[in-house]
Amino acid sequence: MPRRTVERLVLLGPGLAFYAVLVAAPVLLVTGYMFAHRARFGGVEWDLGLDNVTRAFEPVYLEVFRSSLRLALAATVIALVIGYPTAYAITRLPARWRTVALVLVVVPFWTSFLIRMYAWIVLLNSQGVVNDALTSIGVVDEPVGMLYTRGAVVVGLVYAYLPLMILPLYAAIEKLDPQLLEASANLGATRARTFVGVTLPLTSPGLMTGSILVFVPSLGNFVVPELLGGGKTVMVGNLIRDQFLKAQDWPFGSVLAMSVVVVLVLLFLAQAWVTQRVEGRVARG
Repeated sequence: MPRRTVERLVLLGPGLAFYAVLVAAPVLLVTGYMFAHRARFGGVEWDLGLDNVTRAFEPVYLEVFRSSLRLALAATVIALVIGYPTAYAITRLPARWRTVALVLVVVPFWTSFLIRMYAWIVLLNSQGVVNDALTSIGVVDEPVGMLYTRGAVVVGLVYAYLPLMILPLYAAIEKLDPQLLEASANLGATRARTFVGVTLPLTSPGLMTGSILVFVPSLGNFVVPELLGGGKTVMVGNLIRDQFLKAQDWPFGSVLAMSVVVVLVLLFLAQAWVTQRVEGRVARG
């Protein structure tokens, strides 16, 4: 073997092996399960067909998917509305305070996900901190039912994945050339016009990345709907879990899982297209 080929294999081998064993093989296995059938007492029978795929288009499952898309989209939009100003503000801090702010952003990741969700149960409960505060200051006369609602699920998703929105936006905004903003101001553009015409387009790759990192895990999440939704809100993640662990219907669960993978692939293709356009525009000056 040429030395250069050996060097490439040594450097790329561990990463390729990781993806082959933990990504490619599971995806291929799930893809194969899609066309199999559930055995009578669980397991898989390899009499191939498209019954599971057509079953996924039944109204009950389409409604679950539409509901999941709405909740995930709502969480993504709210995370973007909160995350963009936060990331922009962090880039305007002195260098030493930026590190502190970024550490504060990722601190929630140092705590168990379940503990954080149980903390929201304490906050949103009818006898919880939020209701007690609202009642004590006279905003409401009696506790408001905030827990076990779709709103509580959205709040939990935003809280869980907000750092994944802030960090890509921070990286994109920090790389923004200040001279472009100065040139826009010198040409008479207002701050709002500069933001819409310069800042937002140039940071759109980070915006897309953050949106994907929030939207996809929100779409497939099953812990938040279970705890904060009280089992009343069913998302695709709950449906997939139930098919694999309760109904023992692995083939149909594989179809549902692959639907989320397809959404992920389409979003990454859109993100790559946006990034290519932005880089092309920057290269043209």
